[in-house]
Amino acid sequence: MHGGASTMGLGVEAIIYNLFVVLLIGVAALLVAKRTNVSFVPLLIIFGLVIGSVLRVMNTYVVRKLFDYVRVLGLVIILFSEGHNLHWPILRKHITTIGVLDTVSLVITAIIAGFVFSYVFHLPFLAGFLYGAIISATDPATLIPLFRQHKIREDLRTILVTESIFNDPLGIVLTTLAVALVLPTAPSARLLTSIARFMPIYAASVVYFIYEIAISIAIGVAMGVLTYYIIKLLGFERGDELFLFSLAMAFLGFFVGEKLGASGYLVATVIGIVLGNHHTFFKEKAAEALRMQTLIDTEVHFNEILATFATVFIFVLLGASIRLDVLIKAAIPSIITAIAVILLARPVAALPIIPVGKWSWKEYLFMSLEGPRGVVPSALAGLPLSLGLVYHVPKLIYWGEYILTATFVTVLLSIIVETSWLPYIKRWLLGMESE
Repeated sequence: MHGGASTMGLGVEAIIYNLFVVLLIGVAALLVAKRTNVSFVPLLIIFGLVIGSVLRVMNTYVVRKLFDYVRVLGLVIILFSEGHNLHWPILRKHITTIGVLDTVSLVITAIIAGFVFSYVFHLPFLAGFLYGAIISATDPATLIPLFRQHKIREDLRTILVTESIFNDPLGIVLTTLAVALVLPTAPSARLLTSIARFMPIYAASVVYFIYEIAISIAIGVAMGVLTYYIIKLLGFERGDELFLFSLAMAFLGFFVGEKLGASGYLVATVIGIVLGNHHTFFKEKAAEALRMQTLIDTEVHFNEILATFATVFIFVLLGASIRLDVLIKAAIPSIITAIAVILLARPVAALPIIPVGKWSWKEYLFMSLEGPRGVVPSALAGLPLSLGLVYHVPKLIYWGEYILTATFVTVLLSIIVETSWLPYIKRWLLGMESE
């Protein structure tokens, strides 16, 4: 089977074989993580790299083709699931700090990371900005279990987790903008090109970014409200029908959003937010509220199981997508770039929260040192390479290999470093002892 894996095309047998390998790697990573008490995410990436790229048990062509589909389907499921856990009252309480982190800080991170990437890889800034946009989002899939294991102050936990949930789709919007700047012929660039006819390209980029956020939220709210009332109208009594219907609406939201020039990912997230906060957004009698909450709770559990599957596939396929020769060649510049993201881009980008949130320097430093990159950067890592191959753009294929490798290293290093030093920095900066 080892030999067959290396020669398989994209047939049914090849797909089934690679699905088997990914699931087996997922089981191994989860078992090791439980027994060693470490995060399973870096294990998924490392195991994917070893099994796929080093031992060549998986075919790179098949892996990358699977990755193209899994990253879209998986992200919709993950973001829809995460949306349910974003509680509106808490979001409203810290709206200023979270809003700054998810907009101003997101863009600053992308710009600084972009400059560093373009400098160390000797590539144009547009290639760097594309990398910076891809790694701009932080990772709730890492932070949520991390903060369960290591308790921190509730306000800081809420801000960091909520920031990461909301900046996932916003990071995708920023990446869409970067793709539009790099590849004007891409379908996603049509709107930006139209806006740029009336103003300079950078002003058009700002307008495009704001428009994408606004229209995506509007569509998501409308579809979330529609989903809620259909659930009430049909009177679902069991979770099975709700599981299928709500997930169908999440994918429909993604489809409608993309067709209307919005971010389908942000639309799916907002639908999840509306359903998860039904008791806040809708007037319900006590019995109706209890019935709906019971249904939503079972739906959330189902979505979290699907999200775990999606997470396993995304991280394993990321590791298996890496070309070993490119990784060896780009290892040092990738590590330099990753360190710059952790110790330079994130801390500088978080500076604006000090005046708006009246945070102390120690609180600011803690939040700036806990922003690991994860599932969204991993899912987007192969996008430039994929677009280069689809549109036959040699420049983008060349950039894409390095962006994929640098993103891989950034995700891996940020998760390992920032999960490892949490017990120490919370004692140093917050005066909290480890449990």
